[in-house]
Amino acid sequence: MRALTWHGEKDVRVSEVPRPEIVEPTDAIVEITATAICGSDLHLYNDRMPGMREGDVLGHEPMGEVIEVGDEVESLEVGDRVVVPFTISCGSCWFCEEDLYSLCDNSNPNAEMARKMMGQSPAGLFGYSHLLGGYAGGQAEYLRVPYADVGPIKIESDVSDEEVLFLSDVFPTGYMAAENADIEPEDTVAVWGCGPVGQFAIQSAQMMGANQVIAIDRVPERLEMAGEHGDAETINYEHADVYDRLMSMTGGRGPDRCIDAVGTEAHGTGLDGVSDRVKEGAKLQDDRPYVLREAIKCCRKGGTLSVPGVYLGRANVPFGPLMNKALTVKTGQTHMQRYLDPLLGKIEEDEIDPSFIISHQVGLEDGPEMYQTFNDKEDDCIKVVMTP
Repeated sequence: MRALTWHGEKDVRVSEVPRPEIVEPTDAIVEITATAICGSDLHLYNDRMPGMREGDVLGHEPMGEVIEVGDEVESLEVGDRVVVPFTISCGSCWFCEEDLYSLCDNSNPNAEMARKMMGQSPAGLFGYSHLLGGYAGGQAEYLRVPYADVGPIKIESDVSDEEVLFLSDVFPTGYMAAENADIEPEDTVAVWGCGPVGQFAIQSAQMMGANQVIAIDRVPERLEMAGEHGDAETINYEHADVYDRLMSMTGGRGPDRCIDAVGTEAHGTGLDGVSDRVKEGAKLQDDRPYVLREAIKCCRKGGTLSVPGVYLGRANVPFGPLMNKALTVKTGQTHMQRYLDPLLGKIEEDEIDPSFIISHQVGLEDGPEMYQTFNDKEDDCIKVVMTP
């Protein structure tokens, strides 16, 4: 089958790879009808994620049709239309039973590798390095789905692929980011990063009753989308000092809830941003946590900081201000299965149409070019959907 494969920094190719087969009786095989490039895929594209190997199949935002099921699969049948969440969860360990699906104890076959780096292993993920399982991803014609009774959600209505595809990751991720922020009525919520996760965090904050949502980015089309679709006020950090603007907009108190939807590859300004790149180049830190530091600085005392942005290793974070301002921090990979049914309901009830974020629809063969376009933020690229 054809698939997008990783071959080092900024080297993604369309390759012929073996078509997946049933390995465990709890597996299913899905023929992919739509798949997307995620912002976190760019961390792989830029060779920032440890554990990648030549030829790894990329992608963790797929959907399609079930064409084969293992003998022990009970909830899916051949012909079912499904969205496949990016986390792989067994459904029976302590963490899954507590609805902490992204912390599954059983789905990462390389758990020992992750334990050495993190202390404990999170769940396995599709297409996201051997550190997190070495699973082939969904930017391909077919996908093997382990624990098939636990992961995929069936789509039984006539909503389009484009409307439901983002249940695979970015819509639930943005929603959980807003939920983690503990938003209350009359709150001001500041969201750093207006890529797809940030856009859904903005929309979700509005759903949860935020009084004011402020979107922070430097890309004009992303800020325009945040204002048009998310009813957010905007700050272009290349044209204004974010701290000063937020203090002015909140009467000097600061935002009640801050969301870092940027993560490891933040583009900082001034000496602080330069310092991050120097430390990164000297191998003194793995991440560029400029946004995280700025959010800690800007958040009001006693406020909440939610971090859906992906971080990969060591980072210089000002823990003193965080502690002395009594901030609450919540983060983590998304507990996908917790959100699939309720968010599908919001789509089917026309409360939200997630397809608004799509800027490019192409074939799989255009994937390598679109990785570069997305990475370089060219051609007003916000979200790429591919049809194998």
